[in-house]
Order: sequence, then structure tokens, then C-alpha cells
Amino acid sequence: MRSWERALSVLEALWERGQAAGHGWTLDTELLPSHQQQVNALENQGLVELACRDDRAELSALEGRPVRWAARLTRYGHDTLAYGQSRPRAEPPPGEAAPDRQLVELIPSQMAALRVFVGLAGRLRVPPADGLAEQVRTASCDHGIKRWRLYLTSEQMESVAYGLWLHRMTGSAAEANRFVREYGVVRSPARDLGEGDVAGLGWAGRGRG
Repeated sequence: MRSWERALSVLEALWERGQAAGHGWTLDTELLPSHQQQVNALENQGLVELACRDDRAELSALEGRPVRWAARLTRYGHDTLAYGQSRPRAEPPPGEAAPDRQLVELIPSQMAALRVFVGLAGRLRVPPADGLAEQVRTASCDHGIKRWRLYLTSEQMESVAYGLWLHRMTGSAAEANRFVREYGVVRSPARDLGEGDVAGLGWAGRGRG
């Protein structure tokens, strides 16, 4: 869940519980400490008001017990909630919610090699798998760990392995080796055709020379 979605869910919870209580406040017994911390963060943005000492004293009298913490929406919080609830729900990134896809995280050099691969689609005899170019285009980067995140089918993962094999044959092997270590996916002519067929192709090629 993205940060703005979490914020809206907290605002919605505060609104619903405050309305149910009749006095507009959500009390300390109604939220876990971790959720109270989220509320405190929203207070810093002006979306939530925390009960002052006088407010807590009135609430304590109403509840018949000490109320040490309470929160409710400010007018800006109300407007943010109303606006957020009126927005159409955003679609997840392509494939993110599909059960047949796996999260794949690529380092920058792997992603650069993959972009070259999908960019050559019209010139390759073994083109990228369907949908891989769209995954590359919409991939997001986690700058904290410097990884590109894609959600790939098994066919697309094999296609990535093939693109990294091409990169290996024309330059660096590190990207393909890392992909094999992390995801166990290998794609090469030796695997697709069988060792005997590849040997025959190599002999035929030398014979034509």
C-alpha cells in the first residue's frame, strides 16, 4: 500500500470511529500504538488534531476513565478524505496483482542491458517475450537499494535471461551470472537446442567459412 493510501485509510478510520462515538474523537483504546504513531505523523501535516489537556479532561468525564490520547480530523483532513474517496482507484502496475508473476529486482547495469534488448525487438530473430517491453517501460526504481522492480511471467523471465545472455556474449558476464544466482533462470542456445545441435551448428558455420 502506498503512503497516500495508508494516510487515507487512517483518516477514514478516525472519521468512522469519531462519528460512531458521537463526539467526533477517536480514543486511545480504539487504535493500536502503531496506528497512533501514524496519526501523530498526520498531525504534522495539519490533517489531524490531537486532543489537548482540556479536551482529554472532558472526554475522561464522558468516558468515566482517564483518556490519555484522542484524535480527530481537522477541516483539511476532512477535505483530504473527501477528495481521496472521490478519486477513481488507480490500477496497479501491469502484472503486479497477477498470481502468475514474480517480483524481479534488477541492478542498474542489468536494466540497461535489458533496455538494449527490448529496443532491438524489430531486428531480433528471437524477440523479447510479449509484454516485456511494457514491463521495462513502467518499471519503478527503489532508489534506496538501487534496484529496478518488474513483475514478470515465467516466459518474460526467460526472455530477460536471453537478453542478458546476449549481453554476456558481447561484453560483461556479471549481469547474466547475477540473474542466474538470484532467480535460477538460464536461457541460451545450448539450453534451447541441446548440446549436440549447437555443436552441429558451429561445425556447419565453420564449414561455410
